[in-house]
Amino acid sequence: MKITRQEVEHVSRLARLGLSDEEQERMRDQLDTILTYIDKLDQLDTSGVEPTSHVIPVTNVFREDATWPSLSQEQALANAPDRHGSLFRVPRILEE
Repeated sequence: MKITRQEVEHVSRLARLGLSDEEQERMRDQLDTILTYIDKLDQLDTSGVEPTSHVIPVTNVFREDATWPSLSQEQALANAPDRHGSLFRVPRILEE
């Protein structure tokens, strides 16, 4: 499948990309290579292949949820560089 320069310009305009002439030509070559490979894949008979979302089996590697005691307020604030009573004091980032 041949990609035209106009199609590359159209796609770059949609993506809001400012491509030079050299970049457009390189993009055209790369897109053409990708679509040629996809055409080759389309020729494969996949009628007996079950659809999957992953090539290899995926298992859940997360641990079971468990509750743990949390830090006390005093422990959580112990290393705070600046605190105001029982609160963290942080620099102001918004102006009024």
